[in-house]
Amino acid sequence: MAKGYWVSAYRTISDPEKLAAYNKLAGPAVQAGGGRVLARGGRVVAHDAGIAERTVLIEFDTFEQAVAAHESTAYQEALVALADGVERDFRIIEGVD
Repeated sequence: MAKGYWVSAYRTISDPEKLAAYNKLAGPAVQAGGGRVLARGGRVVAHDAGIAERTVLIEFDTFEQAVAAHESTAYQEALVALADGVERDFRIIEGVD
């Protein structure tokens, strides 16, 4: 089975406090859903229409597990805490076998 990935590319962070509140809730929610953080917030070189802002990559054993983790009650609570504190491009993608 192909792995699943969450890819978050932040365009702007307008409220760092909301992002911090989100991080406190999202970390345990991701871990409970079987996710492993591969990259978070480190150096970014952006090309084309990319923006060199915070980028996060999380791996799951399957695409379905990645979708289920996003839909979980715990992660949805994290999204409420984040609210309008950031603008980001969030995708769940299927890996290549």
